[in-house]
Amino acid sequence: MDVEKSKQVDCEEEYVLLDLDDVCMQADIAASVPYVISGLNTLNPTLTIGDRLKLIGEYEETVGTCYMFSECDGETVEKNKEHKGDSNQAPSKQIRHVATAHKVLKFRLEAGENSTDGQ
Repeated sequence: MDVEKSKQVDCEEEYVLLDLDDVCMQADIAASVPYVISGLNTLNPTLTIGDRLKLIGEYEETVGTCYMFSECDGETVEKNKEHKGDSNQAPSKQIRHVATAHKVLKFRLEAGENSTDGQ
C-alpha cells in the first residue's frame, strides 16, 4: 500500500479566471457550443470554441485575489426583524465560495479569425 501512495503525484489545484470580454464583443458565442482549452502550462494557451473559433490567451497577474461565488440553491434569507418592513430593500440570497484565483487568462481572437455566430 505504501508503494501505491508513493506513486501518486501530489497535485495542487490552481484556478484561473477566463476573461472573454474582448472576444464576446466580436463574436456571438452560444452557451451550448463545445470548447477545448489546450496548452494551459504554456505562455499562450489556446481556446477552441466549436469548429471555427480559435482564441489565443495570455496570463495576467491579478492585483489581489479574485473570489468567485455562486448563489446557493434554496430560498432567500429573511432579513433581520428591523428590516422586515422595508419594502425598498431587495431580499438577500445565500452565496457560497466556489474558488479563488490569482491569475487571469485573457483571450483574444487569433490573427486572421473572423467573428462567427458560435454555432
